[in-house]
Amino acid sequence: MNNISNIPSILIDEYDYSLPDERIAKYPLKERDTSKLLLYKNGIISEDIFYNAVNHLPENSLLVYNNTKVIHARLIFQKLTGAFIEIFCLEPLFPSDYALSLSSVNECVWLCLVGNLKKWKHGCLNKSISIDGIEIILEANIIVSEGNTHQIKFKWNNNNISFAEILDTVGELPIPPYLHRKAEESDNTTYQTVYSKIQGSVAAPTAGLHFTESVLNSLNTKNINIEELTLHVGAGTFQPVKSKNIIDHQMHTEVIAVRKSTIESLINNIGNIIAVGTTSVRTLESLYYVGVKIINNALTSDGKIHIEQWEPYNQTTDISSDIALSAIVDYLSQNNLDVLHAQTQIIIQPGYKFRIIKGMFTNFHQPRSTLLLLVSAFTGNDWKKIYEYALNNDFRFLSYGDSSLLLKD
Repeated sequence: MNNISNIPSILIDEYDYSLPDERIAKYPLKERDTSKLLLYKNGIISEDIFYNAVNHLPENSLLVYNNTKVIHARLIFQKLTGAFIEIFCLEPLFPSDYALSLSSVNECVWLCLVGNLKKWKHGCLNKSISIDGIEIILEANIIVSEGNTHQIKFKWNNNNISFAEILDTVGELPIPPYLHRKAEESDNTTYQTVYSKIQGSVAAPTAGLHFTESVLNSLNTKNINIEELTLHVGAGTFQPVKSKNIIDHQMHTEVIAVRKSTIESLINNIGNIIAVGTTSVRTLESLYYVGVKIINNALTSDGKIHIEQWEPYNQTTDISSDIALSAIVDYLSQNNLDVLHAQTQIIIQPGYKFRIIKGMFTNFHQPRSTLLLLVSAFTGNDWKKIYEYALNNDFRFLSYGDSSLLLKD
């Protein structure tokens, strides 16, 4: 139950700005690390090129990135009538674990969005697929519908072919809708980070798209270490804020996974942690509240860990970051676990107290978005100054656009 009085009243109209379509990067630059980098530190703005990012990171920083990989989540079926039905796989339900579901053979169930649903009122959709010379039939059936999402069972007639192979073969990469174009072959490379490896996202953690092997190698020159975590980005990342007041906006839930060794590294680097992207920010900040839950014996009896949207605003705690993170390490050790699995619905908006990060890399986000609220939470009203500078100095916006490095002392 939300304690409304503790939640800051935020009007989304205050987080609007004019973004001309020509400022939205429809394609990436040929070389990832030649993108522009806006630098913000305690109110001072300057700029550089991304391949020089290491020169602007505090020495001994710990850089934390999201290693999720975008799956080919769009499946197109054609009915006998000629109508095309698009099924957009959002998250696995049975099995609910991403790895298990993607490695499933014969069948699995996913929560999906359906395009042209009015043409698919009932019955089974079929699609003939050839994988390495093997012909299979993929079937799709709606089990349950709730609002605009649907539980869809996929079945196919081969025990040697996984759902991941099916998606890789005939699925389309779900590039952002604001690009106003279909995915192209080049997107299969450019819309993945160079360090992506854990399949599950339906959108890329785009701040990481600027990193190259050369940039990663340059971090060693300033004794900057790297850790990775996983947050599978959901389609809700593109969900616009439709309510006038943010208190009426419902955040989407996303799955996170963080190794115990990574959490131990975070404990040893409190005060020096730089997140690569808003997904890493949300994961890292959620960890603090996971630790608080453990300390307060507030975990549910089923063992599932879920951080609610307004949890950070509904409680007053003076638990330090290292104590909270240490509680997670102890919990994992007691339960013989090497990885923390959890879900987070956390919203970071003005009024939020950052517990883990001291800086972040992030791209330039859409007007009236929760990601813009996150940037404002970190920079205060300076977000307007930052975005005005970017618009006036030819920065490219959104997923394939340029980047920024936001720092505080």
